[in-house]
Amino acid sequence: MTREERRERTREDLVQAAGRLFTANGFHATTVDAIAAEAGYTKGAVYSNFASKEDLFFAVYERRADAAVKASEKLLDRRGAVAAIEDRAAEGAARRGRDDGWLAVFFEFWSHVVRHPELRERFAEIHARGQAPFQAALEREGLVADDAGVAPGELVAAAMAMDVGLSLERLTRPEAIDTTLAVRMARKVLGQ
Repeated sequence: MTREERRERTREDLVQAAGRLFTANGFHATTVDAIAAEAGYTKGAVYSNFASKEDLFFAVYERRADAAVKASEKLLDRRGAVAAIEDRAAEGAARRGRDDGWLAVFFEFWSHVVRHPELRERFAEIHARGQAPFQAALEREGLVADDAGVAPGELVAAAMAMDVGLSLERLTRPEAIDTTLAVRMARKVLGQ
């Protein structure tokens, strides 16, 4: 392997290890030493590839966001914007329990970002990246604004915020959120 290939492999191993540990233990409880050990490297390898633990978390988050964007684009091409938003809500409900570790660390990191303004712009950019395909699809389909003056970007932000809020509520009160609520609420938001 070339030096660049080895560096890319090290980076990949670190991101994968970080993703596993962040998901299992949380952001604050996961140390750089633990990530390095899980990946089979030294702490120096982490810091030669990432500026900080936050930078490493962002690498994990970016990877997940990019995968979600690809899946969303396929869904949007197949179903259209309104149906895809409903499908996304249903998909989130179907993941119930399978992605709770990621949801927990995502919320933990989000609150960390709120207290660290230097991280907000990067977090917001990644977060918005996941919403962009839905906004573009609504605009492409001519759904520019409804009677209440709600623009596509606002509609998508509200629908995604509702999905995030319901996910948080489900983590703390699973009995209060049944598997159909997100879909029923998405339909209500979308005027369906």
